[in-house]
Amino acid sequence: MRDLRDRTKQFALDCFRLVEKFPKTFMGKHCASQLFKSSSSVAANYRASQLSQTKAIFISKLSIVTEEADESEFWLEFSEDIGLTKGDEVKRLKNEAHELTSIFVQARKTAQGNK
Repeated sequence: MRDLRDRTKQFALDCFRLVEKFPKTFMGKHCASQLFKSSSSVAANYRASQLSQTKAIFISKLSIVTEEADESEFWLEFSEDIGLTKGDEVKRLKNEAHELTSIFVQARKTAQGNK
């Protein structure tokens, strides 16, 4: 598996490339902004988690990463539902958002000492 730092960054880049194709309507701009914010937050907060000075901060950052990955999946679904986008690229990104959410849920549980 490729490094999560690279993987989360690639996810943000891929989402950015997708939203660049959204129509410049009110909903297109709104969904583009929301998806870009959440997907880039996954990458930025994962990177920050790696520099955490305490376990509590690490767990907190992982919680943010988890929430933002799930939010990204929501905005991908929503943009598809309202017809802003469709196709294999959206399906792949939804799957990646779901996988990242699952990975970080488990990482947070492990860090908390839960199984």
